This record gives sequence, structure tokens and C-alpha cells, in this order.
Amino acid sequence: MAAVDAAAVQRMTEALFIERGLRSTGSTRFWGLLVLASVIASAGVVADSTATVIGAMIVAPLMTPILGSALALVLAERSQVMRCALLVVGGALAVVAVGMLLGWIAAPPDEFASNSQVSSRISPRLIDLLAALATGTVGAFALVRTDISDTLPGVAIAISLVPPLAVTGLLVTVGRFHDAGESALLFATNVAAIVATGTVVFLVYGIRGAAQDAGLSVGRLRGRTLAAVAAVVLLIAVPLTTGTVTVARDRALAADARPVAERWAATGKWQIASVEARNGIVVIGVLGLPPQPAPTVLRAALDRNGMRDADLELHLVGGRTHWCPSDTDTCTVEQSARS
Repeated sequence: MAAVDAAAVQRMTEALFIERGLRSTGSTRFWGLLVLASVIASAGVVADSTATVIGAMIVAPLMTPILGSALALVLAERSQVMRCALLVVGGALAVVAVGMLLGWIAAPPDEFASNSQVSSRISPRLIDLLAALATGTVGAFALVRTDISDTLPGVAIAISLVPPLAVTGLLVTVGRFHDAGESALLFATNVAAIVATGTVVFLVYGIRGAAQDAGLSVGRLRGRTLAAVAAVVLLIAVPLTTGTVTVARDRALAADARPVAERWAATGKWQIASVEARNGIVVIGVLGLPPQPAPTVLRAALDRNGMRDADLELHLVGGRTHWCPSDTDTCTVEQSARS
């Protein structure tokens, strides 16, 4: 594998290190595109439009300071590391703020309970970390190798940085704080993976030597810096492991609950629209005409079939929601889904 030359390093630093000053060309481009991408992503999530969300992924410029952080770490440029990190944090907060604003304007009555764009980003797993590591590697590789730079739009789509933050903002407005934290965790997973893989790729390609040849400032790279990057990735893996176990458990719970729910609905000629489980809560959607079957009967049927420890959230046509806690034989009626 050939090392990069001084010209390539100069090109990379110009591309990744955004100039100081809010009125600089790099800063105005970054913040302008970021705000627009935030609006597009938030609107796409509210509308449950995959195409719109993909458009936001392509427009969003957050990959620049994240890869810039990796390059600054390799060059041991502390001031650039801090500047890139602040841009990432500030940019993330800006996206969340835009999401909150659109959430206050257009939050649906069901608090995004049936939104596929939201549900796909609130259960991060280890497989998401693996995908992020692979995608981050491709992104850094494409930056080093100009002959494959045309893959960068695909990397932007695969890594998904802005949509999880938009989901975080939208969920905060409706009080789903746990799920908002999960979508923020997905963003943190992607950031950690990009920084880690970018650091490795830049080291493998001999960026430090080429930077010295280009007359750039190169500090002393300490082993503890690389250890800290690895530790962050491992730290992120802990909640992702828990999430993986939770998702597997919820899938098994939903599979067990479906036949029980279908037998219960058949007694009143109703139809089961959906059965899923979220963090140990069985969530069932039901369609049909009055009279409705008794929710307490379904609660009892779940108990008899080994699901006594699972809470039940039952969505009936007309917007009513019945909440049936575990270890009880009563249900309460609510106007919207519990978060």
C-alpha cells in the first residue's frame, strides 16, 4: 500500500480543517448546509419519507469535522482536535434544536409511535457499530484515494449522522426521553467509529511523514491517544450490547404475543394491525367496529401464556390507547401512546 505524498496531505487538511471565523468560506458552507440538512431530515422524519431523509444525509456536512478530528489526532494537533470536536458538538446541538423546533410545530398525536423513520433509529445494536466501522473505513479511504472519491455520497448515506439527531430533537418535544437518548447513542456510535477507523487509515497511509514533508506542524503522537480512541469505541459497545440483547428479547416477546392477540381479536371479529415489543412492553394495534373486545381479557390471556411480566399497550381504532400494566387485571384509557 503506497503512502500518500505531501500534496495529498495538503489537500486533505484543506478539505477537513474548516477555517476559523464565522464569515469564512468553510464556516458559512458548513453551517449553511448543516441547517438546511437539519430541516430536510426533520421534515423527512415527520413525514415518514425515506427519500427525503436520504437527501438530508447527502447534504449534511458533519462528516467533515469528524474526519478532521481523526486527521488532527494523527497529526497530534491539539488545537485542531479541539476545534473539530467543538464543531461536531455544536453541529449536533444545532440539529437537535432544529428537530425540537419542527417537533413543536408538527408533532403527530401518536407521538411518532407509528413512524418508521423514528423506530429504525431508537434501537441501536452492535451490528450498527460494525456497519459504522466499515463505512468509516471507506470514508477515510475515499478521502486518501482520489481515484475512489466518488464513493463519498454512498458513505454519507450509509453512515447516517443527521437523521438520528433530528429524531432526538423530535422525541424530546414529545417527552420520549429514553428513545431520544437511544437515537443520540446511534449518532455517538457513528462518530466514534469514523474517528477510530479514520485514525487507523491515516496512520496506515503514512500521513504523519507526508505532513512533515509538506512543512505542516506534526506533534508527538502518544500511545495513550490511540488507547483513548479504542476505549471510546469499547465504551460505546457496552450499551449497544445491551441494546442487541433487548432487541432479541423484544422480537421473541412479539412473536409469542401475536397468536395470543389474534385469538383474542377473533372473538369480536377485530383485526390485529400490528404486534411489536419495545423495551419489554407489548404494543398491539387493533382495527374493527364496535363493540370492542375487552382489553382485560387480552391482559389475562398474555398472563396465562407466560407474559405476566410484560406491560401491554393496546391501540384501538379511534385513537384510544389502553394501558394494562403487568401483574394487574385492570386497564386504563389514555388519549395517546405512552413513551
